[in-house]
Amino acid sequence: MIGAVEFADVRVYAVGLRTRFRGITVREGVLLRGPAGWGEFCPFPEYGDAESAAWLAAAVEACSVGWPPPVRDRVPVNCTVPAVDAETAHAMVVAAGCRTAKVKVADHPSSLAADLARVEAVRAALGPSGSVRVDANGAWPVPTAVAAIRALDRAAGGLEYVEQPCATLAELAAVRRLVDVRIAADESIRRAADPLRVAVSGAADLAVIKCSPLGGVRAALRVAEAAGLPCVVSSAVETSVGLAAGLALAGALPSLDFACGLGTASLLAADVVAEPLLPVDGQLPVPRSAPAPDPELLTAGGGRAADPDRHRWWLERLARVARHLGVPQAG
Repeated sequence: MIGAVEFADVRVYAVGLRTRFRGITVREGVLLRGPAGWGEFCPFPEYGDAESAAWLAAAVEACSVGWPPPVRDRVPVNCTVPAVDAETAHAMVVAAGCRTAKVKVADHPSSLAADLARVEAVRAALGPSGSVRVDANGAWPVPTAVAAIRALDRAAGGLEYVEQPCATLAELAAVRRLVDVRIAADESIRRAADPLRVAVSGAADLAVIKCSPLGGVRAALRVAEAAGLPCVVSSAVETSVGLAAGLALAGALPSLDFACGLGTASLLAADVVAEPLLPVDGQLPVPRSAPAPDPELLTAGGGRAADPDRHRWWLERLARVARHLGVPQAG
């Protein structure tokens, strides 16, 4: 499949973020067109070529063979709240209209007071019936995680779950034994040689799966099955082109018991498509293919990588990773 694909069109993009997220203010990547439509290649800059290969495999799947048929037409999603002040967090949740919010915490070692205020504001915006989850991106050692989770659980009036509070499986398992809040594994799933170990080791109650880092919809479905845990599909802050693949994954999962982290197009200051994939009433439709980028958005500066050095950097990176996978290029 991979070796037979030639890209009919290759477009480098750069779009700003509304708020610094995951340490970046601009999201960059490459849009690829093949016989089945468009795909997106956007591993974060610090990722090496070997880790980036899965991202290219996901893009190749989207633009060469498409995705498996869905078992549902719509997917409930959460809004994502970056490490912003409490007032901004409240406004973001109200504007999103979702019934679930994922709140970034542990942005720096002394962030707990701000994290608690942010979570309290999110709870106030959602009301008592909404669901609040937090994501620490593996930042805490076990004692810090236990204390922070208990405090955040109180501030939230009950957390739905905590995503990746610590870095290792052993630490996740230790925290899980000491707190009454569900633990979700994210990085531990994506970087595990055997996803089943996450469940067997008692490290998590949930698995967070991401289409692009796992190599595409079909590969992610295999990981979900191997993990043997309820799954939450989350984005990697792609544009709506790449986000569509995450929705296809959520649409194809045999069961989906939790809202997915796929409402992230709202984090972008601009998008590469005319109609971004933004949730309505907390839901997004499951697409059958990725939306095509708007040529005007890619040439008018809003979505184009204007810096020639960055444009060249991305094309060189794509070429290296494509050679790694045996993907010929054209266009």
